[in-house]
Amino acid sequence: MQSSGETVAADRASDLAVNLLLSGPAGGLTAIQFLGRQIENEKLISFDMGGTSTDVALIDGKINTTTEGQIDRYPIGVPMVDMHTIGAGGGSIAFVDSGGRLKVGPQSAGADPGPACYAKGGEVATVTDANLVLGRLLVSSALAGSLTLNLAKSQSVIQALSNVLGISVEETALGVVTIANEHMAKAIRLISVNRGYDPSEFVLASFGGAGGLHVCAVAEAMQMKRAIVPVYGGVLSALGMMVADRGRQFTRTVSLYAEDAVTQNIEEQFLELAEQGRCELLDEGLSRSKLQVKYSVDCRYHGQSYTLNIPWVNLRTCCTAFAGLHKQRYGYDLSASIEIVNIRVNVIAAAKAFTLPLNSCAGENDKFGSIQVYGSEEPAKVFNRGQLQTGTEFEGPAIVSEYAATIFVAPDWKARVDHYGNLLLSKTIE
Repeated sequence: MQSSGETVAADRASDLAVNLLLSGPAGGLTAIQFLGRQIENEKLISFDMGGTSTDVALIDGKINTTTEGQIDRYPIGVPMVDMHTIGAGGGSIAFVDSGGRLKVGPQSAGADPGPACYAKGGEVATVTDANLVLGRLLVSSALAGSLTLNLAKSQSVIQALSNVLGISVEETALGVVTIANEHMAKAIRLISVNRGYDPSEFVLASFGGAGGLHVCAVAEAMQMKRAIVPVYGGVLSALGMMVADRGRQFTRTVSLYAEDAVTQNIEEQFLELAEQGRCELLDEGLSRSKLQVKYSVDCRYHGQSYTLNIPWVNLRTCCTAFAGLHKQRYGYDLSASIEIVNIRVNVIAAAKAFTLPLNSCAGENDKFGSIQVYGSEEPAKVFNRGQLQTGTEFEGPAIVSEYAATIFVAPDWKARVDHYGNLLLSKTIE
């Protein structure tokens, strides 16, 4: 799996190591795009929350890529999915700073020793511990590796923070979760509002082991009224790798001003790059007849440092599309010269046709008791996701437990199981 969201033959991977750096997150985003096609809604904001970090990205019909990515302090100049990552996950450490303020992350307890509730030696409070104290995460959750959760240890580490803050254990735990939610909402604003998109027009697609515990709160923070927790949400990156296209992306710097450019010369260079891509994929055993080619260009106004990627049809259409996208992204356009900085060619071979299997559960939709959740007047209903039939509907507060994740349906939200087993969430009160 490459950082661009396309796969490469295994025997070529060692020659393209730099292209694999963001393979896991790219797999998740590819799965979300696939899911959007399955449910016939391709306006999605992906929200992938794991143990150490959260990845967010916006899909408006397609996955956007960038060559201006960065990992830690290192700039990465190869194509990768355009996504924003923050240090907020289930293992993010909560602490009180020297000024007496409660903070969360970016430091993480990791998987070993992990949150205190894992009882593997962790002695610091984390977001997972806070969710357990609030009752949103079940002590009886079936976790990988026969791991069990220790509520007493979570209460102990959260108590240490509450003593410093002078508030109750539950209030402290809620504060930890609220701060983590705001970190994630801020990240979503960067890839949506700051780029001229209205989040309320999109569906929040939450996955990763910890995403379901925060999905309703993050959606509310973004004034989004719909969300989806996909089936297989805890291992969605693996699904993305199965449905991804085989492909290559090539870039060539041309640095031409639109008024001086000659369309024929640009298209000749497109053809050269396209043939290079075809040859590489043919070497992997693919048929030439199955290869598709997409052209695009990176443009900017004269004097600017950053570019916008525009699909290539012809020179006139390119300039018009750039001006429109620039106005959407930044709120204005200019009469300045438009510079075509790079040309890009994407050569792909479509993946084999694949559809999600229909939800085959024939259970009784029985709830497995209830649990008191802090901040809710009524107890939260508890469900096993594997036993929810298609069409099942219920209102929050509710907790849906599965092997790889837990979902908290907040009060004023309702859930419905679609025919694939995805959990569709919607806000019930404005």
